[in-house]
Amino acid sequence: MYRVLIVDDEPEIRQGLKLKVNWEKLGFLIAGEAGNGAEAMAMLAEKAFDIVITDMNMPLMNGVSLLEACEMRYPELRLLVITGYEDIQYAKAAVRHQARDFMLKPVARDELSEALTRLRKELDDERTEKNEASAMQWRLSQYYKEMKEQYIVQLVKENFAHERERLERAKLFQLGEWDACPVRFLTVGLRPLAYNDNQPAQDRSPEKMHLPFELVCRESLSAYGESANLFRDSSYPGLVHIISILDDKELALLTESLKRNVSAYIGMEPFIGIGHSVMGLKHWSEGYMSALLTWNLADRGMHDAARGAAEGQAALSEDTVKVLRSCVQRGDIASFECTLRRELEEAFQISRSRFTKVIFQLYLMLEALAHATRAALEDGEQLWLRPEKVLGLDSVDKASGFLMPIACRIADRHHASEERGESSLIEAVRQYIDENYMIDLNLSMIAERFNYHPSYFSELFKAKAGKTFIQYVTDVRMKQATRLLEETELSLWDIAELTGFSNASYFSSKFKRVYGLSPSEYRQKRPE
Repeated sequence: MYRVLIVDDEPEIRQGLKLKVNWEKLGFLIAGEAGNGAEAMAMLAEKAFDIVITDMNMPLMNGVSLLEACEMRYPELRLLVITGYEDIQYAKAAVRHQARDFMLKPVARDELSEALTRLRKELDDERTEKNEASAMQWRLSQYYKEMKEQYIVQLVKENFAHERERLERAKLFQLGEWDACPVRFLTVGLRPLAYNDNQPAQDRSPEKMHLPFELVCRESLSAYGESANLFRDSSYPGLVHIISILDDKELALLTESLKRNVSAYIGMEPFIGIGHSVMGLKHWSEGYMSALLTWNLADRGMHDAARGAAEGQAALSEDTVKVLRSCVQRGDIASFECTLRRELEEAFQISRSRFTKVIFQLYLMLEALAHATRAALEDGEQLWLRPEKVLGLDSVDKASGFLMPIACRIADRHHASEERGESSLIEAVRQYIDENYMIDLNLSMIAERFNYHPSYFSELFKAKAGKTFIQYVTDVRMKQATRLLEETELSLWDIAELTGFSNASYFSSKFKRVYGLSPSEYRQKRPE
């Protein structure tokens, strides 16, 4: 609804205008009335209006002075003049101060309705333009980029209990349409070039050059817009990853650009692993894994394995991975080892390439579980740091001997967490809310995710967290909202969407209830 202020010194005229048309149906709300220009200016200073409908001949401050003041102080305001005086000077003043219409009393119903309809279209077009500009600013903001990258990492490494949850967040980050597109992942890392005596290799090691390396990769991707997105995974600090919907020709151009730019500006050769094409958000983890496998295997004496990783499907089926993951989480190490050895033996009989691929897929599954349970891996257990180690795992016994200790440590960590009982559960719930506050969260959904009855979960959460589920979610969202108000110029609509509120109006009312100020007032009073 657009807010309208009616200004006329005759109350019956103001009442007549209010009854003349169906304002609500036309998209307007009569939000204020004033008896002269001075009263109108006072109201404009207190409240926001979109349209001022004014008479011209009024005491204290007439319509001409009001138009002049509005043009100076509120240039975005739409002005509509309705007067009983057919005076050329009034008409000239209305035109000079950019009034949208000049009508004589008594105003016909159709004439007023047509004028308001034109104003409504003009305001709608302006709002659409502003929203698009604001959305562009939001998409370009660093905060948006960081959150989008975090979401991609979460999407390729974690399981989503509900498909709706996955799609909601994908749409928020302009990735909803990618669900129906074939995508490919790239993993990019550095290796030193040959150095002369005046430039020791240790001064420009991959570890020391990871930041400029990332910046050069981002710059190389800028030519491809939203068709290719770079992200970092904290599990692999020396690598950058790219997800793209580019076709084969464009992808080849991108890889050549990356190699050329990194070599020219960093003085090192990038090595790029390209995964096989996957379709659908729920299969992105598979595409990501194939890129990691390709990067780890290729150019290390395992070219056939690398080609196998980049083509076809994963070596282990999704059902097998689920069984193995469940065994570790339940602490059923005997069943895990039995399934593990069976899969390794089958792969060993097929080919060395298949065997190596299974080892990496099992390792990546365990690494994701280690991250979830916060079980630290030793340097010697991190294959991405020591990809050549897989060359030594040339038998089922050796591969099992490498993977089993990792699985046992994760199972022990998971068991220790379970022994902490409900406190550990609430800690996990709070972490989930902290990471997913921007989507639609409700008590029933969270209770189902953590296998509790909603009523019992509600009481348990309040007892352990010291506040209700709704209060906790609101606190988390408000904390993020204040951060956005302080650090960005995003519109209230963007902030509401980003922090999980259904619309800007609800967000504003909730914010004022919590802080005693509207979001706009809070932003104006933020510390410099």
